Amino acid sequence: MLTIFVICTGNSCRSVLGEALFNHLGKGRLQAFSAGSHPIGRINTGALATLKRHNLPTEGYQSQSWDEFEHQAMDIVITVCDNAAGEICPIYLNKAIKVHWGLVDPGHIEGNEAEKIAAFETTFNLLEQRINKMLILPLEKMSAKELGEQLNALAAP
Repeated sequence: MLTIFVICTGNSCRSVLGEALFNHLGKGRLQAFSAGSHPIGRINTGALATLKRHNLPTEGYQSQSWDEFEHQAMDIVITVCDNAAGEICPIYLNKAIKVHWGLVDPGHIEGNEAEKIAAFETTFNLLEQRINKMLILPLEKMSAKELGEQLNALAAP
């Protein structure tokens, strides 16, 4: 089983949605965790509401530091911060395949309730599409180089 580590800065929205989707869609094939370089200490209520709308578990998530995972080997590390918005992506130094799937942080969207929900849905849908495409790949048979290239390509428009 491949271990996936989804990281961002605050670990309250995107990385949590990623963790939930990886564990749901990749059940039996992948095990995912999420953390942040500077966790804010709580899960965004919009992220939890999005999981609930999609009938995914909303319990057991926590905004935690990646330091808690320093002794756990990870096969693939996926950063989800948004460089386009000037967000600084954390750099994970441990040995793992590094992948970047930049996503707008829906927790920072200003607007009415419908616009905020739409932002979370967009992020959820992008993650779901990328993970489903990833699961089609023969992950277990690919070299680290091939896997890194293929997974990074999934973020291309």
